[in-house]
Amino acid sequence: MSIALKAKIAEVFEEPGCDKNQGKSEKERKKGCSKQLSPGAAAGGCAFDGAKIALQPIADVAHLVHGPIACEGNSWDNRHSASSGPQIYRTGFTTDISELDVIYGGEKRLFKSIREIIEKYDPPAVFVYQTCVTALVGDDIEAVCLRASAKFGKPVVPVNAPGFAGQKNLGNKLGAEALLDYVIGTREPDFTTPYDINIIGEYNLVGELWQVKPLLDALGIRILSCICGDGRYNEIASAHRAKVNMMVCSKSMINIATKMEQRWGIPYFEGSFYGIGDMSDTLRQIARLLVQTGAPSDLLKRTERLIEVEEARAWKRIAHYKQRLNGKRVLLITGGVKSWSVVAALQEGGMEIVGTSVKKSTKEDKEKIKEIMGLQDGDSAHMIDDMTPREMYAMLRDARADIMLSGGRSQFVALKARMPWLDINQERYHPYAGYEGMVKLVHEIDRTIFNPVWQQVRIPAPWGDDGETLGAVTRSGGP
Repeated sequence: MSIALKAKIAEVFEEPGCDKNQGKSEKERKKGCSKQLSPGAAAGGCAFDGAKIALQPIADVAHLVHGPIACEGNSWDNRHSASSGPQIYRTGFTTDISELDVIYGGEKRLFKSIREIIEKYDPPAVFVYQTCVTALVGDDIEAVCLRASAKFGKPVVPVNAPGFAGQKNLGNKLGAEALLDYVIGTREPDFTTPYDINIIGEYNLVGELWQVKPLLDALGIRILSCICGDGRYNEIASAHRAKVNMMVCSKSMINIATKMEQRWGIPYFEGSFYGIGDMSDTLRQIARLLVQTGAPSDLLKRTERLIEVEEARAWKRIAHYKQRLNGKRVLLITGGVKSWSVVAALQEGGMEIVGTSVKKSTKEDKEKIKEIMGLQDGDSAHMIDDMTPREMYAMLRDARADIMLSGGRSQFVALKARMPWLDINQERYHPYAGYEGMVKLVHEIDRTIFNPVWQQVRIPAPWGDDGETLGAVTRSGGP
C-alpha cells in the first residue's frame, strides 16, 4: 500500500462526524472506525467495490476500471440507479490488463484507454479506479490522470481505492475523498439562489429521488447537486455554493458533509425520505436551515402547509392497507440508514418489528432505532448485529415473523422457509421514498403477505402417508 493511500485512509478514519470515533482515546482513534480486512475476507464488498458503487451513479461520467476485466463485472443496471438523461455511466469501461501489463506496468494502457474514451464518447470527465492488481504492480494512476487531463483538456479523476485497502464502507469514503480532492469546488454554478441544497449519500435507486424532488420544487427549493444519484459532473463540481447539505446515509459519505462544512461553512443534517413522519421532519429541517442561512422566513409556513396536505393524502391512501397489516410481524435485514428509517415507515403501516439488522449501522443509527422502537438502553433483543442464514431460517420457519424485508442475497432463506419476502435493498424494482413511496411500500408488503401462493406451498404433500408435510420433506434433506 502506497504512503499516500495510507495517509488518506488514516485521514478518513479520523472522521469528525463520527461520534463513536471521537469518543475513543488517541491511540484507539488512530486504528479507525472500521476493522481492516483479513486476507481472503472481502466477502460483502471490498474498498474498490465501495468506491465504484458510491460514484457510478454520476450519470454523465465515464467510469474506467484500471485492472483485470473481472473487477468491472456487469455495470449495466447493477444497482438500478436511474438517470434522467445520460446513460454512459451504465457502460463498463476497463483497461483489461494482461499478464504482460503486470510484468511491464499498465500505465501506457491506461493512458490509451482514457484517450479512446474521450475520443469516442466525449464525457465531461473520466473517473479512473485503482484495483488490487494494478496497485500491487505499482501503477501511478494519479500521475497518469494528471498527464491525461493536461493532454486532453478534460478532468480525469483518480479514485485510489484498491480492494485490499479495506471494506466496502471504507471504499465509499475513499470515493468521497476523490470528489473532495479533485471535483467539488472546481467550478462555479451559472447562478445561485437562497434555496440551494445538496443531497449527499442518495443514489436515486429506482428513481426514488424523483419522488422527493417535486416536493422540494413546490417549495422553490433547488437541488444544486445530488451526490451521487442522477448526478452531473458540473453540478457536483459547483456543490460548494449550496446553502445546506442533507446527509441521507452517513455510513457512506459523511466525510463530504463534514469537510464541506469546514471548508465552506455549509451546515448539514442527516435525514430520511422513508415514512410519512420522517419525510415531513426532513422537509422541516431543510426549511429551517435554509431560513437560518438567509432564505425568507415564509418558507417555514409554506413547508407546514405542504406537509399538512401531503400527510393527509398519504394517511388516507394507506388506511386500507393499515387495517390489513395491523399487527403483522416484520424481520428487517438491511443496514445503515434503512435500519431505522424503514422501521419508522413500517410502524406507521401498523406493523410490528421483531428484529432489525444493525450490522452496517452507526452508533447514531442504533440510538434512533431505540428511540423509534421505544427500547431501553439495555434492551437490544430487537437489534440484530449479525444473523446467520440458519438463524433467519429458524425464525421464519417458527413463524416468529410474517415477512422478511432484506436484500437479494437473503431471499432464498425466506423462500426455503416458505415465508413472504420483499426486496428492500438496492436491487429492488419499486421506489419507497417520500409520501408516494410510503404508499407503494405498504401496498407491496400487503400484496406479498396475502399472496395465495404461500398457503399453497404449505399444504401437506399428497404423498405423505403419515401427514408429513412438504416442508418436513424439505427440511429432512430435500431441495
